[in-house]
This record gives sequence, C-alpha cells and structure tokens, in this order.
Amino acid sequence: MQVSETLNEGLKRELDIVVPASHMKDRMEAKLDELKDKVQLKGFRKGKVPVAHLRQMYGKSIMSDILQEELNQSSQKAISDRSEKPAMQPKIELPEEEGAADKILSGDADLAYKISYEIVPAIEELDYGKLTIERPVVEVSEAEIDERLQEIGESNRPYETKTGAAEDKDRLTIAYLGKLDGEPFEGGQDDNAMLVLGSGQFIPGFEEQLIGAKAGDEKTIKVKFPDDYQAEMLKGQDAEFEVTVRDVAAPGDVVLDDEFATRLGLESIEKLREAVRQQVEGQYGGVTRQKVKRQLLDQLDEMHAFELPPTLVEQEFENIWRQVTHDIEQHGKSFEDEDTTEEEARADYQKIAERRVRLGLVLAEIGDNNKVQITDEELQRALIEQIRQFPGQEQQAFDYYRNNPEAMASLRAPLFEEKVVDYLLELANVTDKTVTKEELNADEDEDGHDHDHDHDHDH
Repeated sequence: MQVSETLNEGLKRELDIVVPASHMKDRMEAKLDELKDKVQLKGFRKGKVPVAHLRQMYGKSIMSDILQEELNQSSQKAISDRSEKPAMQPKIELPEEEGAADKILSGDADLAYKISYEIVPAIEELDYGKLTIERPVVEVSEAEIDERLQEIGESNRPYETKTGAAEDKDRLTIAYLGKLDGEPFEGGQDDNAMLVLGSGQFIPGFEEQLIGAKAGDEKTIKVKFPDDYQAEMLKGQDAEFEVTVRDVAAPGDVVLDDEFATRLGLESIEKLREAVRQQVEGQYGGVTRQKVKRQLLDQLDEMHAFELPPTLVEQEFENIWRQVTHDIEQHGKSFEDEDTTEEEARADYQKIAERRVRLGLVLAEIGDNNKVQITDEELQRALIEQIRQFPGQEQQAFDYYRNNPEAMASLRAPLFEEKVVDYLLELANVTDKTVTKEELNADEDEDGHDHDHDHDHDH
C-alpha cells in the first residue's frame, strides 16, 4: 500500500491511497480456495469445483466484498500509521472515470482512491485540581416533609358517593364530548373522567358550570379555550361540551397514619415519611448536580482554547438550528417575538455549537487519557431503563438498540460523560454552600441557554 499526503491544512487532511492489483488478486485467490472447499454445485463433487468456474460464477461478488474490506482496512491503517485521530468518519472518493470500478473488480487495475478527513486537535491535559466548584445544598426541613406528605394525602383523599347537588371540592365522575362549531374535535372526549370541582384541572369556566349538578344530569357547558392553550387548533376557540354526570362524591378526611401508608404499599407512616424525604433529597440533589456540572463545564470551556474541526461545528450547529426553527414554527412565533433577529440568533447558536464541540472533545480526551470505562453492566442497565420508555413495544425497542450501533452509542455517551465529570470533581476544589430551595431553583443562566447539555458526547 502506498500513501501520499495531498492536503495538510489546519485540521484538514487528504490522502491518496493505492492498493496494488496484485494484492487484490492474492486475496481473490485465497477467497476462491476457501470457497472451493465449502461450495457444492450440481455436477461436481464437494471440493472439486474448478476455481475458474467459481471465478466465473462468484468472482465479481467476492471482489466487491474484498474491495469494501480493503477500503476500510487500508484507510484505517493509513490514518493509524500517521498517529492521527479522525474527528468523524473519513470521506472516501473512488475514481470516477468510466469503467474504473470494473477494472478494479476484475483485478486489472490498482485500488487507487482518496480519503479526506479532519483530525481531533491536540488537547493539553491541564491541572484540573485548579477547578473551583461551589456546590449549592438544600437542607430538607421537617416542615417541608410535612407539606409533601399533606400533598400526597390530598391526592389520595377518600371520597364517598352522595345523592345531593355537587359542591366545591366534590369529586365528579363525568363523560364528556367537546365540539367546535358543532363538530367533535380530537382529544375532546372521555367516557369516565374524574374531576374535583375547584381544582382547576379543566379550562376556566368548565368546573364552575357543574356546581349544583347531580348524578344522572346531562348538561351543555360553553367555554372558551385560553389564548395560550397548548393545542394550536384550540387556542382562543369557543367550544361546547356535552356532559353526563355519572357520580357525585363528597371528600372525606385525610388521616396520615399507618393505615394510610399501608394503602400506598409501605409498612408505616414513618416508612412513608422516610420515602418522601429520600424523594425530596433526590430532587434537590439532581438540581445540585446540574448546577455543579454547569460550573465545571463553564470552567473547562474557559481553560481550553484550540482549533475546532469545522465539519463537527457545522453539523452541531445544523442540529441546534433545526430544533430552534422547529420550535419557533410549532409555537407560531418569530425571532422578533423572542426579542432577537435571525442573524443574531444564528451567531448566538453558532457559539453554542462551538462550545458543545469543544467540551465534547475535552471530556472525551480526559476520559480516554484517564481510562474512564463504561462496563457492560452499566450499559445494560441504561438499555433496560430506555426500553421501559416503550411499554408494550419492549422487544422492538430492544432489537432496535441491539442492531443499531449508533443508538447504543447514544446510551453510552451520557454514562461516559457523567463518569468523566465525577473524575474531575474528585480532583476539583469543591465546597458546599447551604442555600434555600428558591435559591437552588433560581435560573442563573442569564442568556437563556441550557449549558448543561452544550456539548456533543460522540467525538
């Protein structure tokens, strides 16, 4: 194999690679010999089919397979011999002249082709012990646990059917059919809905018109959907709902005791209290983790300055921009509605794309240099969690991930990232600061971008 460099400009590389026709022929002969001992054709004993006959029947197919293998192997070796790491899959260009492919496949011409790629830049490993992180921590009070328990109690309040008219706080079981201009609309029907009057579950005006209703009543309720309603076709629309009241039930008392906890599947009220505490601490812990991670990524971004592979940045920007424009179209808005212009937004998201690529490369380099690994068990757990998101289609989801390397990589990437973050936090100077839950949940990102995900995992 001969390799000639034809471009070395910044991070861009181009190579001309030539694999001799003699090498391709040798591989062909080896494949035919291997096939001769396996194939059985009518009129020939096994192992006695003439090689010339096999070449005539299978030669082009075999050479096509050999060609693909050689393209992969020779291009990988050429780059490996140069001790370079491609930032993405190299682009392969075969000769375009007429008949070139046939000559290569017949063994009458060398396999000569060009590859172009961009390399991962050299990233200096810095002293990450200089990272300074302030970790905001919320101390969970007994009063907050009491408040959460009361919310659980309220959502599991007992109700008892009554014969009288519905009052505020009563729970109604209803069937309804919504119509716009006399025609039913999608999502506007339910045969067995439960509605607590005064809860604000339904759109304004709906619940109030059911005060005084009794079981068996049929009512026509007229309402107007809010101008900011999530469904575009219903925003600001006048609608009518044909409602049948199936049941009216009065609220009972909420008693937070062992019996209540047992109904929820726990042994005692103390066990329920502890479960609530763990849930609350977990929620705050998740926010704390994101705040810490944001600080870490911001500092990593500031510490590193190097040339970025232009194609990676372009791809990242296109991914972001596609989502941005989709969101704007979905909500029927414009850039002006967001107090910006398309030109300013492009410049803004270009910087975010660069940040993502830079951080992706930095985290990958740190992880690789420090032997951060994702175990098969960890990946399997992530796969199971993902499959649970598709109830009833678990097997199809499993097959999709198992047969799609890119999909599996998308599961591995966030696991790898979190492990690299954990590694860096072990080195960093981390101090805890007690804050209120309001302070913890305050959005400190003044430019409105979610930097916690401003990087690409897969470099």
